Amino acid sequence: MGKLSLRAVQKLTCKKRDAWWTVLLVDPVATRMLIGMAKFKFITPNRVTWSALFVGLGSAYFFLKGDTASLVIGAALYHLSFILDCIDGKLARLKGNGTVFGGWLDYVFDRIRVLFCALALMGGQYLSTHNELYLLAALAVVFLDMLRYVDALQIYKMRMSMRMKIEKVTMERKALEEEQAQRDATAAAAAGAPEQPKVVFIEDLLRENPGVEAEVLKQQSGDVVDLHAQFRNRFPWYTRFRQALLRSRIRPHLISGIEFQMFIFIVAPLIGQILWTTAISAAALGLFELVIMYKFWLSTRDFTRLMEKLATEPSNAGVIAEHLHRGRHRRGGDAGDDDQRDALAQQFPLPERDDDLGFQPYPEPYTPHASDIETQQLRALPYWAESEGSVR
Repeated sequence: MGKLSLRAVQKLTCKKRDAWWTVLLVDPVATRMLIGMAKFKFITPNRVTWSALFVGLGSAYFFLKGDTASLVIGAALYHLSFILDCIDGKLARLKGNGTVFGGWLDYVFDRIRVLFCALALMGGQYLSTHNELYLLAALAVVFLDMLRYVDALQIYKMRMSMRMKIEKVTMERKALEEEQAQRDATAAAAAGAPEQPKVVFIEDLLRENPGVEAEVLKQQSGDVVDLHAQFRNRFPWYTRFRQALLRSRIRPHLISGIEFQMFIFIVAPLIGQILWTTAISAAALGLFELVIMYKFWLSTRDFTRLMEKLATEPSNAGVIAEHLHRGRHRRGGDAGDDDQRDALAQQFPLPERDDDLGFQPYPEPYTPHASDIETQQLRALPYWAESEGSVR
């Protein structure tokens, strides 16, 4: 096997946008280690992931000891663990042998490493100083790490849901327009169905062209869906700030989960200021998370406006359906009511059993017969009236 080119490996395995800690302090080391590790077939991405976990647990052991030398060793081991954590993904991209299970394993092991290192670091300091603030710091680190990654996954899920809805509505609208155009066109001009256009999103264009402004990409690509228009309009300086960072592959999210972990488990033990570093890192992470939530909220507003623009029928949002009103079942039923009832049943169908295994539909209203009414009236009479009636 010939010697791999460092520049080619970096171009293939490094992300176009990444955390500044990874770009500056991890990638230069990880890519060089990757060149040496890629020569051995027994080194697989999953085995590197396991190695990263074991090295991380080793750093937790030294954190628990609590003395200065152990803190320095623990910080060095944590950084090595994070480098290995980055190498597993790079190795998968280089050899093309990544798996879905490997991605899940990498994510779960990251959370385990943070949990053990946080408990060990803060627990070791508590055993040395008996300061209860270290216990609160351990709880804060675990909570914020969980919040960061859960929030990131949920926002990603919601963004994918918005994209799918926009694509669906756009395709339905295009299909209706093409159907109407085919009806109006002559038979000679309507030969063959035109190909459905693909929906283009501005975030995809920015990801593929990180150094180009959004407005330039819109002009070049034509009809582009932009779910970040409000944010850019309110903060026009963000575009220039983003481009300046992306020239060095650094993403604008300067304090993410990666920087949060590195400051607590590397910087704090090295400088010996664990509580102050944890407090500042937690405040910075919380601030950036609020910015992300605010940006996502503005995206949802852009999404709502776009869906209202693309909708082929008027929206019924905020209006309670007629069939849910009280006493509606007592109204007289004519042909018009039957048609309306059928239309409502199609608009609001009952869930299938596969959708909710515990669902039990309400029984149909019971309409008593005349004989049943007479029986109920007799049961309502007092016992002496019933006896008197029987004597008569």
